[in-house]
Formats: sequence, structure tokens, C-alpha cells
Amino acid sequence: MHFFFFISLLSKQMNGNMSCLAERVVKLLKSFCRTQIHVKQIQAQIIIHNLQSHTTIAEHLITASQSHNLLNYVSPLFTHLIPKPHVFIFNSLIRAFSHSHIPNTPLSLYSHMHKNSILPNNFTFPFLFKSLSDSHDFVQSQCVYTHVIKLGYVNDIYVNNSLLDVYASYGCLELCRQLFDEMPQRDVVSWTVMIMGYRNGGKYNDALLVFEQMQYGGVVPNRVTMVNALSACASSCAIEMGVWIDDMVRRNGWELDVILGTALIDMYVKCGRVEEGLKVFCDMKEKNVFTLNVVIKGLALAKSVEEALLWFNRMELDGVRADEVTLVTVLSACSHSGLVEKGRFIFSMLVDGKYGFLPNVKHYACMVDLLARAGQLQEAFDIIKCMPFEPTAAMWGSLLLGSKSRDDLEFSEFAATKLVELEPYNTAYYVQLSNLYAEAGRWSDVERIRGMMKERGLTKDLGCSSVEVEHQRHGSELLA
Repeated sequence: MHFFFFISLLSKQMNGNMSCLAERVVKLLKSFCRTQIHVKQIQAQIIIHNLQSHTTIAEHLITASQSHNLLNYVSPLFTHLIPKPHVFIFNSLIRAFSHSHIPNTPLSLYSHMHKNSILPNNFTFPFLFKSLSDSHDFVQSQCVYTHVIKLGYVNDIYVNNSLLDVYASYGCLELCRQLFDEMPQRDVVSWTVMIMGYRNGGKYNDALLVFEQMQYGGVVPNRVTMVNALSACASSCAIEMGVWIDDMVRRNGWELDVILGTALIDMYVKCGRVEEGLKVFCDMKEKNVFTLNVVIKGLALAKSVEEALLWFNRMELDGVRADEVTLVTVLSACSHSGLVEKGRFIFSMLVDGKYGFLPNVKHYACMVDLLARAGQLQEAFDIIKCMPFEPTAAMWGSLLLGSKSRDDLEFSEFAATKLVELEPYNTAYYVQLSNLYAEAGRWSDVERIRGMMKERGLTKDLGCSSVEVEHQRHGSELLA
């Protein structure tokens, strides 16, 4: 049945009963919107029958258009064809656009509301702040907050939670904490955002302190809270708190889903408790590639490289496809353990596309490091020359360290020179190159490097070494 005929028939059947008609149209939107064409056809009929001002119909049309990437197509219907749309419609639009990552549109919609005297409410601001957080527009966030104050929503918990998230995402932890302390009421979201902000800002002890205060305040944490607290434990090696969280999870009978279980494993392996991490792994009903990556990395860090490689092989047997992170971890483990042949084999498989993707710059960097550590300097250099990426400072650094340990001046000089070219204002690279020339007795080159530093306005850091001879100290300055 054509949408035109269907809605016309509904219109006649309902005899002007808008609520019944709206209910039928909503069912139509839910049942028949399977393609973009369907959305456009229904929108056309909504306009013909002048139904666009009905908030329920508008909400479901916006939802359908979001599902089919038609928000930019549908939104002019509400911003230009309706004289003064209800705030509910604008809230629905702002919410939909905030999830679509179409830049600046939620702010434009809010500006349209302001210009057309459509008064926002407390449901307008949370998703507006979310979009401003995603676009890192701190100035506009502050401007919008002045409206929050003027309109009297400064004590609304949902508005404050969204602003907390804005401050946390910008790393404005002092502002975030100030707002948090001034909030008349706080819920689990407030506490979780504060913990997450400290964790993302590298203030792990502060994150765990807030988590403790949350317990004293009688606020029950959720899974997101636990994952962020465990991440802070992992980064600060706070094993006692991590074990306490693990015990709390099990006491409350929480299922170890992929996210929570992986966070627990990560905490244990980073704190050096690999066996406990493996026990958590065995207790999990569902695992994915991220879980296995954490296990493999933990075993590699614990110097159990052979076991890490066994788990890597187990991934294929379990039907879990390795990703880019897995291969970086495995190649790095091979590098630090001197497993040259194993690393070569895995890298060749990667180049041949056996894992479903080609090596990225990090994989090449691991391979250069592996070969340079093993003294295979020419092979490492050949990889740098032939790879489809520009060499990074890490690659030249690996070649420099490998060649220095083998007293290979030619490769050492070449790598150090490349480092200077890549980062011409990094004093450390000039020092490395100068020291190489000094060790080889090439004093004219030492003076040349000093001259380059002087030309570029770089100051050399002078170290000092001293030795005591017959109760007198004799010192010398070193370029270090």
C-alpha cells in the first residue's frame, strides 16, 4: 500500500482525532522505515497532512532519519517549515545530532532556538554539552553554561553531570573538581565522571581517593565506575585496591563480562600478578581479542615470552582473529627476548596478509628494533629503506642503539644524523652525534656539531664527572 493512500485513509478514519492518527503514523514509521526512500516518502506525507508539529510523530521521524543517515535532510522540516516548534522537537534533534558526530549542528540548532525565542529546558543542555565535549569547543561550553545559570538550571544534576564530562574531557580537572564539590546532589554518574577525569589526566591516586570517598558516601558504583577504578589501579600498581575491587565484584555476584573481566586482568598483569590475571580469564564466559591482547602483553612483560606466544597461537585455535595491537605486542616480545627467527616468521606472515591486514608503522618499528638488537644492522636498515612509510625517530633510535652496541660507527653516524634531521631542535641527538665523533677522535666534526647547535640557538647540557685522587677531587665537564 502506498504511503500517500495509507495516511490519507488513516486521516479519514480518525476523523480529526490527532492522538489516534499520531499513534498509527508512529507505527508506520517503526514498521516500514527500512530504507532512506521510505523515510523520505513518509516525511512527504507528514508534510502534506500537516503532521510535522506533532511532537510524537516528530520524535519518531527524527529517530528514523538518524538510523538512515538522513538527519541533515529531515532537520530543515522542523527549523524552517514550523513557525515555532516545541522545545521537545529541538531536544530530539540536538540529541540525535550529538550521537551522529556531525560537527557544530547541535550548537547551530541551539542558536536557532535562541534567535526564535524557543526557551530551552534542562533536557536541552546535556546533549548540547556532549556535542561540545566531542568537538573540544571549550569557549562555547562556557558561553552555554552562562545560559544554564540565567535559566536557573545550575543545580540540575543532569545538566551538571554533562558539564562535569565537558571539563573532564578538556582536562580541566580543577574546574571539574570545583563543580563536583559545589553540586548539591551527586549520583553514580557524577562520581564516575570525576574518577574518569582523574584517570584520563594521569592522576591515578586522586581517582582512587574519589573512589574511596564514593564508598563512604554510600553510592553504589556501576560497571563503568569499576572499570575506571581498575584502570587507575593498573596504572599506579595499586594492587591492594585492585584486589579489593575484585573481591567486591565477586561478593556482589557481578558477571565478569568482556569489559569488566578485561579490566581486572589488565590490573593484575600490570601489577605483576599474572597468575591471578589468568584465573580471571578462566572465570570469564566470554572473551574477545582485547582480552587476549591484555593476557599476551602481561605475559610478555612478565618475561614469559614463550607462554605469551603459546597464547598467541591459541587465539587462532579459539577462532579469535588477532588485530594490529596483538601483532605489535608479539613482535615487541620477540624483540626484547631475542627471538629473531620467530619474529621474522610472524612479520613475513603479516606482510603476506595472513592476518587480514598489512603491517603498519608500529609493526615495522618493532621489526627494526628486533633486528637492531640482534646485530642484524643491514637487514634493519633495508627494512627502513623499503617500507611504505616515512621512518620515525623510534626506528632511527633503535638502529643507533644497535649499532653503538656493536661499535659500528658508519650506521651509528647515519642514524644519529637522521635523528638530527627529523628533530632539529632536540639537543639530545646533537649530543649523541657529538659523542660518537669524540669517541672516534674526529674533533673537527665535534666542533661542527657544536657550531650547528650554536646557529640554532641550542644550549648543550654539561654533565660533570669527578674522581678522588689522594683526597683531592678532580673534575671534568662532559657533553652529555
